Amino acid sequence: MKVGVAFAMGRPKQTRHAPEGAIRIAPSTKMPSLSSAASTPKPTATGVKGRGANILVVAPSWIGDTIMMQPLLMRLRELHPAAEIHVLAPAWSAPLLARMPEITASIENPFAHGKFDWAGRKALGRRLAGADFAQAYVLPNSWKSALVPFFAGIPRRIGYTGEARFGLLNDRRRLDKTALPRLVDRYAALAGTFDTPTPAPRLTSTPEQQHAVRAALGLPLDVAPVIFCPGAEYGPAKRWPAHHFAALAQKVGAGGTAVWLVGSAKDRDVGNAIAHQSEGAARNLCGQTRLDQAIDLIAGARAVVSNDSGLMHVAAALDRPLAALYGSSSPAYTPPLSRRATIVSLRLPCSPCFRRDCPLPPPDELRCLEALSPEQVLAVLKP
Repeated sequence: MKVGVAFAMGRPKQTRHAPEGAIRIAPSTKMPSLSSAASTPKPTATGVKGRGANILVVAPSWIGDTIMMQPLLMRLRELHPAAEIHVLAPAWSAPLLARMPEITASIENPFAHGKFDWAGRKALGRRLAGADFAQAYVLPNSWKSALVPFFAGIPRRIGYTGEARFGLLNDRRRLDKTALPRLVDRYAALAGTFDTPTPAPRLTSTPEQQHAVRAALGLPLDVAPVIFCPGAEYGPAKRWPAHHFAALAQKVGAGGTAVWLVGSAKDRDVGNAIAHQSEGAARNLCGQTRLDQAIDLIAGARAVVSNDSGLMHVAAALDRPLAALYGSSSPAYTPPLSRRATIVSLRLPCSPCFRRDCPLPPPDELRCLEALSPEQVLAVLKP
């Protein structure tokens, strides 16, 4: 489910000053439910004298995983209505986090995926020490991801044991993968036990935002397109073939429905191939949008067809009718969390294999996707 983040990030970042000595943070732009929080006295965390109840969440590094994080934030907001929830995350994710109303502010995580940088993480932790955090939730399982909350001296540091994070986390949880097969439930369980099912992620997008992105890209304002998301950063074994997308575009477009292709700059070539093979039935917008613009385009779609990718989870979190195409990956672990989503999979004996490239030789190579016909997907799109 890991997907690329090569969207152009052209929107200027708004910042406000954190407590003296802390880093600058980017506030969420949609926090009406917290508008009075600044004037409300902050409760003191139980057993932590002199500390506020603010919460730091160390986020994952991928679009889909970041969306899977939101139900945990919903749980934390329910438990701590007056607390500020700050999310330490890569800079690219700021537009995505701004669509989650539970978040007070995002803090840029400057460390590249896989980069250790002991000194840098120690310095960041020490700067965050003055930010009055009482709890930290560390979602990645890596040892290094727990360093910043540890160096910040946050009293309660919560997460799964992961890479033997003894000492770094002082509230370590044992993960029962059988009891919690879905990633979204694993994240949400860190907030505690609830009597209700894990809520579904829900991103925000206003009509004004949807109008603005179409105007900026020169797209018609009065159409409800079907949007295809043909990319999948993980590898070819998760990508439905371009010729199938093209054939589906022709079938959808035959009735006069617009078909738009949305994805990152890495998907531009496959988008061009689909547009060409569809003989103009599909319009390629891959690589032409920022992440926030992609969200608003998807929000205005009649329906979405997507590989198992981050944008698939965006479509589900926007509650759009969705055909979710699965090949090498498993919907049991990261399904689209929407009742309007339909999983389309052949469920062959060899899948899920979780491979980036299909290990089978021709003619069986990529059969899990090649044999998934445009007609099968079209049947899902029809009311």
